[in-house]
Amino acid sequence: MPAKQDNEITLKIKGSMEDFIANIKEKGFKLIEEFKMEDAYFIPKSLKLNEMTCREILAKAILVRYIENFTENIETKLITFKRKEIDKSGVILNQEIFDVKVENLEDAKKFLQAIGYEEILQIYELDKVYEKEGFSFAIKDIKDGDNLIEVELSENNEKLNSIDKLKQTLNSYNIPIYTDNYFVKKAEVELEKELKNRKI
Repeated sequence: MPAKQDNEITLKIKGSMEDFIANIKEKGFKLIEEFKMEDAYFIPKSLKLNEMTCREILAKAILVRYIENFTENIETKLITFKRKEIDKSGVILNQEIFDVKVENLEDAKKFLQAIGYEEILQIYELDKVYEKEGFSFAIKDIKDGDNLIEVELSENNEKLNSIDKLKQTLNSYNIPIYTDNYFVKKAEVELEKELKNRKI
């Protein structure tokens, strides 16, 4: 189970998804990949949720993840754990992702339940990846949630090998995004809504 070093910036999209896509197509971006992702978040039953922040809860979470890649016609089933280092202002300093492929998602869920975990959250999203001149980003349409754009760090590209360079490159295209928060954390947003519904 090798860890994947990863980092990215994630921002909210202004306006409708349709208008955003029209905007980036006018600027020369081309669709290169399309997939859907379904994440079920499991946490230890022993957690005292009313005494924890959403970030603290999610630090303990294990994901059962299903990805259907429409472009390549490939299905992927995983158990995933993310370890993030986040500073006080919410900036993600470092992120490691540990993935284990599984054959059956229901069996994976049953295993987690058997060792004392419970499902607390589900997130469904449709993703489209657009690219222009070696610069790519994913548009995330979260079911019953926000429309987001995510840009990953690339150590192999001198223009994209730091968070500051990612920001500069993205902003240079003048696309309709909110730049007040470069580290929108979709799971924290959705978990906060879920906990309010549960009145925890």
